[in-house]
Amino acid sequence: MDAVNLSENFQRLQAWLSAQIIGQPALVERLLVALLADGHLLVEGAPGLAKTRAINSLSKGLEADFQRIQFTPDLLPADITGSDIFHQEDSSFSFQQGPIFHNLVLADEINRAPAKVQSALLEAMAERQISVGQNTFPLPEVFMVMATQNPLEQEGTYPLPEAQLDRFLMKVLVEYPDAAAERAILRLNRKEAGGPSDKNEVEVPQLSQADILAARRTILNIHMAEPVEEYIVQLSIATRQPHLYDATLAGWIEVGVSPRASIALDRCSRAHAWLAGRDFVTPEDVQQVLHDVYRHRLLLSFEAEANGIDADQVIDALVSVVPVG
Repeated sequence: MDAVNLSENFQRLQAWLSAQIIGQPALVERLLVALLADGHLLVEGAPGLAKTRAINSLSKGLEADFQRIQFTPDLLPADITGSDIFHQEDSSFSFQQGPIFHNLVLADEINRAPAKVQSALLEAMAERQISVGQNTFPLPEVFMVMATQNPLEQEGTYPLPEAQLDRFLMKVLVEYPDAAAERAILRLNRKEAGGPSDKNEVEVPQLSQADILAARRTILNIHMAEPVEEYIVQLSIATRQPHLYDATLAGWIEVGVSPRASIALDRCSRAHAWLAGRDFVTPEDVQQVLHDVYRHRLLLSFEAEANGIDADQVIDALVSVVPVG
């Protein structure tokens, strides 16, 4: 498949997903950006906002399998990775794969599981392999985790530490849909429950794993001008040396982002531009994905928290003081 047809097919996939996940265009776009940038997604939002539906629908538009893991306080690492099974008849062991061995994995309410379980999942995300005993097993080449967090309930949870949060390509905040979207959701639900179907319904696209890998190679090769690359670097530097840009900003940031954030911003900007049908990256592409790439990586100062300043406000201030080009 040539680059033009590949881009058009992914745009059709985005249109189909938007018809399935009504009122959440940002979540749909970020799912595709994460898939194309070969990264993982942390999604935070109240229950019932189509987080599970989003990644499940994505799996239907791809030649990829899907697995949901419900994280609970009694979960064990082996419940995710799998374990060696003993066969009494011949006194041998064989490895039984766990649910992590799928292309698309939903880690539902990741912060409800203890640190050892979170660590097992995040190691698989980072290394693309799992180790059991003396053996190491590779994960699929197309492998993406979408982890969810519920911001409303904090009792009995195990918050992810900063080092583990940094493993996620992006953190997306999911908000409630507006009234028009809510009406459309009701109609879609009735149709799926057996009501009348839409004659203009878009056909489910089917992209192969080879298409995904080809799109990733294309994205890495699209043009990024040197000033845009420098803009990405300066945004990261500004979080580590904010006093060089603005005194107020310096008072809000305790610890800046790592080079992993710059890599993530580069890849996400490229994927965003390609999904928009362009073969070059603009500063606007960088700004469009900046909040999702940075919000879970910035460690804010006590002064910022005491004054009710959140990460998104800090990033807004960052954009206003770092010059473009």
